[in-house]
Amino acid sequence: MVASPPAPPGASPAVPPSARAGARAWWGLPFLLLPALLASMDISILFVASPAITEALAPSATEWLWMMDVYGFVMAGLLITMGALGDRIGRKRLLLIGSGLFGIASVAIAWASTPEEVIAARVLLGVGAATLAPSTLSLIRGMFLDERQRRAAVGAWTVAFTGGAVAGPIVGGVLLEHFWWGSVFLINVPVMGVLLLTVPFLIDESRNPGATRFDLPGAATSFVAILGLVFAAKRLVEHGLDATGCWALAGGLAALALFLRRQRGAAHPLVDLTLFRRPAFGAAVAGQTVVAFSAAGLGLLAFTFLQTVHQLSALRAALWALPTFAGTLVGAVLAAALAARLRPATLLAAGLLLGTVGFLVVGTVGAGSPLTVFIGGYTVLTLGVGVVGTLANTLILTAAPPERAGAAAGISETSNELGAALGIATLGTVASAVYRERVTGVPAAGETVTEALGRAADLPAAEGARLLDFAFAAYSDSVNTAAVAGAGVLAAVAVLAWLALRREPTASNEREKTTC
Repeated sequence: MVASPPAPPGASPAVPPSARAGARAWWGLPFLLLPALLASMDISILFVASPAITEALAPSATEWLWMMDVYGFVMAGLLITMGALGDRIGRKRLLLIGSGLFGIASVAIAWASTPEEVIAARVLLGVGAATLAPSTLSLIRGMFLDERQRRAAVGAWTVAFTGGAVAGPIVGGVLLEHFWWGSVFLINVPVMGVLLLTVPFLIDESRNPGATRFDLPGAATSFVAILGLVFAAKRLVEHGLDATGCWALAGGLAALALFLRRQRGAAHPLVDLTLFRRPAFGAAVAGQTVVAFSAAGLGLLAFTFLQTVHQLSALRAALWALPTFAGTLVGAVLAAALAARLRPATLLAAGLLLGTVGFLVVGTVGAGSPLTVFIGGYTVLTLGVGVVGTLANTLILTAAPPERAGAAAGISETSNELGAALGIATLGTVASAVYRERVTGVPAAGETVTEALGRAADLPAAEGARLLDFAFAAYSDSVNTAAVAGAGVLAAVAVLAWLALRREPTASNEREKTTC
């Protein structure tokens, strides 16, 4: 048997059987899934708690928007920075620091008595959350060296992170049935306590052994860039193309240009831009971005569709959405099982095309269609999300050298946040524009279907019913159009991903090359 040539830069070396993860790693894995679940859940849990918070604290419209958005803004802006920081000071240490911050911020929100206190505590919560996702994902990279085991672990992490968005409204709805609004945040505290007590004993420390000086200017420009771009995307949905959104977009793009310029010339860059020269890395980041785009964009429209057109309560709507969580789980299992047999190009493209089919099914749903058809299409979409999310995260972590796992995880999660913001902005804007166009000439229908629902309640029964039939049909058309637009985006990226990855071997072929 002859020695094999050296593996390409960033490729995972062959792993001897003795390096396979043992029972301790598998016992530790659930404790890395919990913070990923909570970090994602706290983005959506405020949606269901918002009416109770509004009634208790009476925020202004501006304060209400900041309460809703500031957590996601801060989290998105700090993910790359925190991932790189974990590489330097230790990923377990950063996870423990972030868990403490997350728990303290949760208590502060639960007992806040003014909108300003909620906003400040949500900022702290975002800082804590920005440490949790990249720390947990990069620790998994170090705990599971065997590629098959790593895919299974990353698949479980993908289900936890994406499932948190579905779990948030369910958990929040159950708690609000029995307790006051602060309970939806206090639930984080015992989980963070468990992490602080168990992680030091179950998880080994992991860091970059050649850690260098931290790139503080790079961290600042990345924060401004991500914050500006995410704010501009959200502003577009809420207010259209206004001056504030344009300035935010310009500022974000300028900061992004400065960040990229510094990273190319810095002796110790925050992000290794050479990673993007690898087709697998770039295609995986693109795939991660568009599935986040799809899940967040359709999620925004789906819960409104369920609660208006089908007039479900927030809790019943969340329970109807449970199959979408199962779709993500099945997709992750399929990705882990098939990755050793299918080329990444085939599997990633197939996952994106599954999402395309799901969108197209949603694109056929009318106001009078059975709810099972809508949920079925949505579940096919999340099946594709599970496949792509698991494979993309695995490719991103494998393409990066182990010492830069935290930075790679930060890039992965930032692509998630940017994709989600773009999905909400793009699909939300398409749906809003179509609805307004459909109801032109009927002032009572308002600018949103929720507004029409409120106005119908003040009209005589027959007139209100006619208004609702009209508004529901218009909103269904708007969801159809947005879904078809989403299908086009996923189909286009599926083709590009297949072209970028078509020469990448299967995981089993890669192992054979490195051992023969």
